[in-house]
Amino acid sequence: MNNENNNNSGSGQVTSPVKKSLSQWLSYLESIHPSAIDMGLERVKRVADAMSLSLADSIVITVAGTNGKGTTCRLLEQSLLAQGKTVAVYSSPHLIDYCERVRFNGDLAAPDTFVDAFECIERARGDISLTYFEFSTLAAMKMMQDWQVEIAILEVGLGGRLDATNIVDPDLAVITTIDLDHQDWLGNTREKIAREKAGIMRLGGNAVIGDLFPPSSLYDVVNELNVNACWATKDFTSVVNSDQSEWEWKGKTISFSELPYPNIPLQNASTALAALEALNLLPQHNALKEILCKTTMPGRQQKISDSPLVVVDVAHNPQATTSMREWLSRYKVDKYRIVVGMLKDKSIAETLSPLASLPATWYVASTQGARGCDADVLKSALVNAGTTIENISTYDNVTLAYESALLNYQPDELILVFGSFVTVADVLVKTN
Repeated sequence: MNNENNNNSGSGQVTSPVKKSLSQWLSYLESIHPSAIDMGLERVKRVADAMSLSLADSIVITVAGTNGKGTTCRLLEQSLLAQGKTVAVYSSPHLIDYCERVRFNGDLAAPDTFVDAFECIERARGDISLTYFEFSTLAAMKMMQDWQVEIAILEVGLGGRLDATNIVDPDLAVITTIDLDHQDWLGNTREKIAREKAGIMRLGGNAVIGDLFPPSSLYDVVNELNVNACWATKDFTSVVNSDQSEWEWKGKTISFSELPYPNIPLQNASTALAALEALNLLPQHNALKEILCKTTMPGRQQKISDSPLVVVDVAHNPQATTSMREWLSRYKVDKYRIVVGMLKDKSIAETLSPLASLPATWYVASTQGARGCDADVLKSALVNAGTTIENISTYDNVTLAYESALLNYQPDELILVFGSFVTVADVLVKTN
């Protein structure tokens, strides 16, 4: 008989079952569902009901979008915490530590808190199969319920309509940007992808849309559901001054000037402020200045070293690298050393193209696993985009590529690491 289930010891005493560690739970969760992604809400909703799971006593903000979800959630969180609110955030994926997926009042949730939530889900699910992500989502919601948070921020994992986070009706739906990503699941046009992400909206509900050029399908859903929507460029705008040191934000009823340029993408900061205005929870001007200066997000425009100057970013689609080309110009350097590793199911050529003409030496790395991409694929895409082949070197893994970039580094250069969460994680692990 398995010792874990044997409650009778040799001395006749009753012993408790052995409690799984978080790492044991995560290994278990990876093994119990035949696929990593299983779109649909029926199974996860049945388990949530069996758990009596509810966030009805919290203000719920659900954030969907192709890019910018994590940083938008971060600025929302920091702004609300500065006003004394109790706030929990669920986000994914994590970079290094699984506990990154849930923050409570700005701190990572403790491993034992996840374990307790997983045990509750396991008891409730019976023979209902759940994916790793669905387990994670239910655990986050269970923790938020137990903490009785005033505000729960849920970052959508994939799409919106059929994502596990969508079992909860939000008080505010936020859509950041729409671009081509996860086309196998969401559709191969911005119109189709936008409609999937619009699935987080509710009949007569409230929404903030941060995409500067929203697909018409977003307007269609807003009209179909009679949503009270706040649109970028129409209802809120951001204007940067000439030297890019400050910016101005204008909302429906409130505006701020002389704001410090944020450490996260500007449009995501603008969208977060629009969300706060929609909830009547904007901070005061001076407090907002301080919040913008302090708000950072691991793996997003993150400077991990000054000498050598190293910046990492999880950008992995065309929209993200187009934005990257713009924010890189704020660094006054002569040359870039670019370390990149991507996953094979991404739009590789389109993602690399915006950066191909930079004055750069490229350190192109293979990534491992079922979704891993060989470095030669990236090399070919760069050459086709106009990068000189002599400026490209290939490596078996990200660590080797990064070490080579460090070895070759010269003053007045910037080392950029991007391409996927796993690429950035490899470098962060090496530097920690």
